[in-house]
This record gives sequence, C-alpha cells and structure tokens, in this order.
Amino acid sequence: MKSILFALQHLTRLPLPYASFDEASCGRATAFFPLAGVLIGAIMAAVVWAAGWYLPVQLQASLLIVLMVILTGGIHLDGFMDSIDGLFSGRQREKKLEIMRDSRVGAFGVIGAICLLLFKFSLLVGIPAYMLIKLLVVVPAISRWNMTLTIFIFPYARQEGLGAIYKKYCGVRELLLATVLTGAAAGIVLGVYGALLMLMGGLSACLVGKRVSRELGGLTGDIYGLINELSEVLLLLAAYPLLSKM
Repeated sequence: MKSILFALQHLTRLPLPYASFDEASCGRATAFFPLAGVLIGAIMAAVVWAAGWYLPVQLQASLLIVLMVILTGGIHLDGFMDSIDGLFSGRQREKKLEIMRDSRVGAFGVIGAICLLLFKFSLLVGIPAYMLIKLLVVVPAISRWNMTLTIFIFPYARQEGLGAIYKKYCGVRELLLATVLTGAAAGIVLGVYGALLMLMGGLSACLVGKRVSRELGGLTGDIYGLINELSEVLLLLAAYPLLSKM
C-alpha cells in the first residue's frame, strides 16, 4: 500500500495523505507507475466527456495539455527538456550529465518542449472524442509502464538520486505487476488493439533506452521523463492507423 502511495506522490500532484519515507517501498513503487497513469488518464477522459458537450476540439486539446501538466506537476516535461539540453549539447558524457542536472532550461530544451506540445496538440485534435476517451486511459498507463520497463532493463547512469533507488528495487516482481496492470487496462479498454499499442510502446521505449544508454552509460531520472513524453506522442500517433479498424 505504501508503494502505491509513493508512486502516486511522485508521478502526480493529487492531494494524498503523508507517508514517511521508506527506501524499499519507494523503490518498489515502480510496480504501480501504470496505476498512476490510469488515474491521470481517467481524470482527463472525464474532462473530455464533460467538455465535449460545449467546447470545440481545439480548446479541448489545449485543456488536456494544461491539465496533464497540472496533474503531473510537469515532472516528465521537465525531464524531457533537461534531457534534450544534455543529449543535443554535443558534449562528452560527463558534461551531458552535468547539463541535465542543471535546473535551468537551455535553448534546446525550450525548442524541444515547443515541438513536443505542438505535436501533442495536433494529435489530440485529430482523434474523435469516442476514441480519445479510451486512449486517454490507456496511453498514460503504457507510457508509465515504459518507464518501469526501462528502469528494469537499463543501468542507471549515476550513483545517487531517486532514479538510483528505483533501479535498486525494481525487480522481476515489480515489472510483472506493472505489466499485468498495464495489460489489464489496455485489454479492457481497447482489446487486442490495446495489446498492440503496448507492444509498440515497449519496443519504442527500449530503442530509445538503448540509444541513450550507449551515449550516457545508462539512464537517469530525466531520461525516464523523456521516455514517458516520447511514448505518449508515439502511442497517440500509432493509434491513427487503428482508427479505421475500430
């Protein structure tokens, strides 16, 4: 139960009861990352259902993007921007890690965030409301499962930090539980197409993780945020070919 609370506290900004820090429970929270995604997605799906009666699709898409930032505290977007700053700096490994640790955002990070949000907006606008409601539940779950998957598979690039705790305690049991939770959500909501999205999401996350790990010697907390944000865009994009079959 404590691990569930830690997962929700770290990945959302929802009002939750206080829990004293426990390293093992915090590290095993990776098993429940998809649960946080389902909760975030359910809130956004409810907003689309309610707002669809009177708001045009452009305003709905803008509202969803703002709501996602509010619900997550922008934690993944911040990691995305820091990652882009470091990865596109053209520096050596240690300097890239130093740039990513810097709380200030550089030009590459800002440009990357603008492109990312523009892409998300365009994708959200183009998906019919009946399908968007379903995808909003499934996509955040899969993108957060991708974080658990890459935490399990790839080494951590630093010796300290919250990501190091996740890496230490994310074992086979945590990955299996996260996979079951994600598979259940995807299967119940989208059936076989949910399984296809999960497979595509996992493969894309592993490709990104492999590429970055080769460059940095492992992943970091910022890279987990990058993987989450890229996964959301790629999964929404991958849903387009499925629309004609559903």
